[in-house]
Formats: sequence, C-alpha cells, structure tokens
Amino acid sequence: MVESTSRSRPARVIANALNELGLVTMWHSSRDVKFLCAQRFVRLFAYGGSTLILASYLSAIGISDDRIGLFMTLTLIGDVVISFFLTLFADRMGRKAVLSLGSVLMAGSGVVFALFGNYWILLAAAVFGVISPSGNEIGPFRAVEESTLAHLTASEKLPDVFAWYSLVGTAGTALGQLICGWVLTSLQSLHGWEFIPSCRIIFFVYAAVGVIKLIFALALSGKVEYVKEEPAQEQQNDETRPLLRDSAQAQQTDSPKKKGLFASIEKDLWSLVIRLFILFGLDSFASGLASLSWMTYFFHRKFSLPEGELGTIFFVTSSISAASMLVASSIAKRIGNVKTMVFTHLPSAVALSLISVPNSLPLALTFLVLRACSQNMDVAPRSAFLAAALPSDKRTAIMGAVNVVKTTSQSMGPLLTGILARNGMFGVSFIIAGILKVVYDLGMLVSFAGKEAEKRKQTAQEDDDEAR
Repeated sequence: MVESTSRSRPARVIANALNELGLVTMWHSSRDVKFLCAQRFVRLFAYGGSTLILASYLSAIGISDDRIGLFMTLTLIGDVVISFFLTLFADRMGRKAVLSLGSVLMAGSGVVFALFGNYWILLAAAVFGVISPSGNEIGPFRAVEESTLAHLTASEKLPDVFAWYSLVGTAGTALGQLICGWVLTSLQSLHGWEFIPSCRIIFFVYAAVGVIKLIFALALSGKVEYVKEEPAQEQQNDETRPLLRDSAQAQQTDSPKKKGLFASIEKDLWSLVIRLFILFGLDSFASGLASLSWMTYFFHRKFSLPEGELGTIFFVTSSISAASMLVASSIAKRIGNVKTMVFTHLPSAVALSLISVPNSLPLALTFLVLRACSQNMDVAPRSAFLAAALPSDKRTAIMGAVNVVKTTSQSMGPLLTGILARNGMFGVSFIIAGILKVVYDLGMLVSFAGKEAEKRKQTAQEDDDEAR
C-alpha cells in the first residue's frame, strides 16, 4: 500500500503541474481551438520577422525618421477603418470568412513590399493589407479569434486557453525575429547581398505565411460561427451574463432592442465600455510610442547592432515574455484577472521607462530583459477579463470596438516618436511610454479590481449553495 502510494505521488505531481500550466485544457480543446492558436503563431511569426527590419528598411530606401513615424501612424489608422467594419459585421459575414479575407490581405501586402520601394505604394499596401509596425496584433484577427475562443470554450477553462493563445503568438514573434535576423545576416555576410534585396526576401516569406494562415482559416469548422440563442437559453448560459452586471439588473426583463450601430448594447454596459476605451486607449498610445519597430531601430542606431544580433536579443526577450504568460494564468486563478494584469504589468512599465537612459549596452539590455519578464503577463488575464465581462451576443462587436480605440490611440505614438527621434530625443519616447503605462495600471486597479472580487465571491457562494 505504501509502495503504491509512493509510486502514484510523482504521477499526481506531474498531473497537477500539467493542469496548472493549462496543458490538460489545451489537449482536450477542440480542433478549432488548436487551429485558431496555429493561425496566431504563424501570423505573429510573420509580424516578428517584418517588424525587426521595417524601420531600418524604410530608412535604407531614403525615408526620414519623421516620415517613418508618419508611415506607421497612417498604417495603424488604415487598420482602424478596416478592423472597425470587419469586426462589427464579423458575426453576420461569418468569422471564418473574415479570417480568410484577412489572410488574403496579409499575403498581398507582403508581395507588394517585396516588389516595390515607392513610399506611397508601400503605404497603400500597409493600409489596405496587413503590415504590423509594432510587432503586435493589428487587423481584425484578434477580436474575432478571441470571441470565437470564448464561444468554443467553457468559462472556467478560458484563462488556460487564452494563456496558450497568447503564448504561441509571442513564441511566433520570437522565432520570427530570430530567423529573420540571421537570414538577413547570412544573405549579406555569406552571400554578398545588399541590405534592401535581403529585406525583400523577408517580405516574400511574409506573403507565404499569409497563404499558410489562409489554409488554417479554411480548415475551421462551422462551429466557430456565432449562432443566436433563444431567450430562454440565454438566461441559463453563463456566457451571456457580463461580469460587471449586478444581480438586480440580471433579473430584469430585457427591454426591446433598438436599431442603430451600438444601440444593442445595454445601458448598464456603457460605463464599462467607456472605461475600457479610456484605459486601453492610454495603454495603446504608450505602446505606440515604444513599438517593437522603434525599439529594434533604437538599439540598431544607438549601439550599432547588426540584424543577426538584434534578432537573437529580441528572440530571447520574446521567449521570456512567452514563458511568463503561463505563470500569469496560474496567478489569475488565485487572485483574479484584474489584479494579475496590474501587478505583473507595473514592473514592465517601470523597466520600459529606463531602457533608453543608460549609454551602456549591457545595462540597457538588462532593463530590456526585466521588461520582458512581465511585459506580456497581462495579456491572457486581460482577454479572459473581457470575455467574462461582455455578453456573448455582443462580444465580437465590443471587442472589435475596443481594438479600434486601441489601434487609433496607438497610431498617434509612432508619429510622436519619429519627431522626437529626428530631433535627437529618441529615448524620451520610452520614458513617456513607461509613465503612461503606470497610470493605466493604477486606473485598471481602481476601476475593476473591487468589482471583480465581488463577482468571484458571489460565484463561489452560488457554487456552495448548489453543492448543498
């Protein structure tokens, strides 16, 4: 008996570890969930590779820093328009159709960047296609995918799924940066290619990834599409009850829906949505000031680092960011999504503000690594928070609207950074970005932490009552 118990103990430890990391959830998830995660991986792989060279490539073809900033800003503004309409009508058009269309646009923009060098042609391709100036999500993909994941996954499993969805994306970015950097170095040092033709090879790869993503999108089943539930079913389904809706409101009979762009959003959600707009907009503006394209360009220009070394550096930092996401999922199960978002994001904001201060490369890299340790730990809890806070029938549209606000705010950042860089104050943009992110974190803590704690306590009490 003792021997049997001692043998089973390691098995239990391993099982608990796999469950804690969310691997059990992902193993049992549907094929569609796995395909959505695969799409994110290949998409972020392409973003990582192109972002590593975007600012340097535009500079190499004779574009000044302020015009590079304008390029990034206009690209993000174009993305706002496209994302707004695609996410707003995604459930009507079909989520699979929207993801497929985005993949085609992504492939087309890669081909244009590979074949042309004119500023306005590239800008048009970046605006109407999908080119990421920041290395992060742009276009309608994320809002549609996250809404679909919430649709396919039980609420208690969402933190694990979103953690791995975020992790594979960050891992894709890291791998894209590493491979892109060393491909460029190899083409130039071993094969004697010039920098500009070498970059165009990377954009051909970007286009090919768009085709791969299209294949994954077409492989999705009909289960990813939103199906309107009957009123009786909606009242029984936890997914339709927003996190911040109080019990008195939940018991009221829904009023007739009015027609209009956002008229279907209940009045009790407007307070939540407006606060999300303000706080996420502030955070995104700060991210635009210190986007990945500007970060790689900053290290390239200040410390004269070649692309291969840059790729390795940002591969390491992105890998650290990816690994840290699993820790965030475990923390969120214990203290809640909002507190996890804030307490993990604050240290990265402080580190960001210090990256540009030292003139020593090792010290600057130290702050870069410290930032990476908790930079993306808020991503999965934030997605889970939004999925729980929003009703399922409006989730895609509201998430899309939130992403539009975020992208609009982010679009202003690169232009300001470009102007500062041209006037010899490149590093100031990182300091401002770090301070704004601290303000965002404190705002999230004050606005939502208490209400989420009340909801968790209420849910726990309901579970206890049912158990009795």
